[in-house]
Amino acid sequence: MFKRILSPLLAGRLQHQPAVAILGPRQVGKTTLAREIANRSPGTIFLDLERESDRAKLARADLFFPRHRDRLVVIDEVQTLPDLFATLRPEIDDDRRAGRFLLLGSASGALLRQSAESLAGRIAYLELTPFLLEEMLTATEMNATAHAASLWLRGGFPRSFLAESDAESFSWRTDFVDTFLARDLPQLGITIPAETLRRFWRMCAHLHGQLFNASQLGAALGGVAHTTTTRYLDLLVDALMLRRLPPYLANVGKRLVKSPKVYVRDSGILHALLGIHTLDDLNGHPVAGLSWEGFVIEQILATLPPLTTAGFYRTAAGAELDLVVEHAGKRIGFEIKLSTAPTVSRGFWNACEDLGISQAYVVAPVREPYPLAENVEVISPLMLGDLA
Repeated sequence: MFKRILSPLLAGRLQHQPAVAILGPRQVGKTTLAREIANRSPGTIFLDLERESDRAKLARADLFFPRHRDRLVVIDEVQTLPDLFATLRPEIDDDRRAGRFLLLGSASGALLRQSAESLAGRIAYLELTPFLLEEMLTATEMNATAHAASLWLRGGFPRSFLAESDAESFSWRTDFVDTFLARDLPQLGITIPAETLRRFWRMCAHLHGQLFNASQLGAALGGVAHTTTTRYLDLLVDALMLRRLPPYLANVGKRLVKSPKVYVRDSGILHALLGIHTLDDLNGHPVAGLSWEGFVIEQILATLPPLTTAGFYRTAAGAELDLVVEHAGKRIGFEIKLSTAPTVSRGFWNACEDLGISQAYVVAPVREPYPLAENVEVISPLMLGDLA
């Protein structure tokens, strides 16, 4: 049993908010986490909106909810019934008790847009990511280095990471991609042909960790407009499959790169899209370094506190940091290297100087941390949890 780091935060939100929404892609463990919470709340009602019988119960939600005001109601796949939010608002206002509703959804952008107006001030949002290194390290006696390598290769979706073999894991991920394109996106009302989005997704995988060039991708897709490729990107970002990492636009008097970078959020899905089956395949592939970069960035971003700003920094003159995190007036820089003896370029030092970085970390597969300079430390990704 893996202890999700979101669990205590979710329990806390339910003690203070009438409704809490857990956002996350399908198969990431939202229902398992919800059942863990429900075990502490006898009489919890579970509704799965992909089941016709459960949807029928909400045909008159204005009558159903008042009958169960003393119980926690868990509603799964809530993005499939957007009209529900308008019903939840008056119900919550009539009985504003904490911990009434736990909503599970697979599309962050759609859910936020649907509920922002109806449930403003009545709901808290939390995102459940695929398994993180911090969660794995507390749940297994596996060698930590091997553990990290396996999570990097297979990604953090539970059924992929826990598969009996790399081959079984790869097969699950390819099936997941097929199902996501053929079934999940159409259920969200997306009518773009699955094969078109598959080609776009694979192109983004080949450009993983690089600047997003909408016109270039549009030309590769057969001459579609840059606005169309941007819309494709929006769809997969909303579905939590891609991450659009913005540039960190500090006022430093430099010419800054202003295009976002794009990453496939789960490293295992990235490797499935690129046909990478094993660690040997991965270590010999041109994408290895950028794959490692995206993997580490996801570990960092998943544990950031609220109201944190994050982005990459790059100037036309070559100053660059893979990730800049700003919180409570402090700027922390991260440079990510796939090397057991990492070195940094002059651009790294220039970026730290430009931004007035208070602390910088070079994250690499090293066994022990060591200082590179004053306020610059080389660390393993296994140590990222200690920085929170």
